[in-house]
Amino acid sequence: MDVSHTALWVSDIDRTRAFYVDALGLRENWSFTGDDGVENVYLGGDNAEFQFKYDPDGGPAIDSGTMAHVAVTVDSTDDALERLVERVDPPVRMDPTTMADIDCRVAFVEDPDGYDVELVERLE
Repeated sequence: MDVSHTALWVSDIDRTRAFYVDALGLRENWSFTGDDGVENVYLGGDNAEFQFKYDPDGGPAIDSGTMAHVAVTVDSTDDALERLVERVDPPVRMDPTTMADIDCRVAFVEDPDGYDVELVERLE
């Protein structure tokens, strides 16, 4: 058994792609549009993905406050944050911080829909 994906509603699929693919560096693995017109875009890596759901007719209200955050591993937290700031200038929730007790360097940014994204660099 393994984790497959996490599904999140978004308000603008192009802004989502710009943030997660163009600026952060995730890859688009596949996508489809359902019979209901909802576009489903799967972004991620080899082991797990985000499923971003976009309804061009409006869809449900997005409430990013009910989820703590999503996390992605990066080669360098500082470089990933710098690239995001240069390309999409997201709100930075927490500057890069080394967490020696868990051998990680992390930072938090906000994506276009208000979801907090943790950038995690493993230091081991």
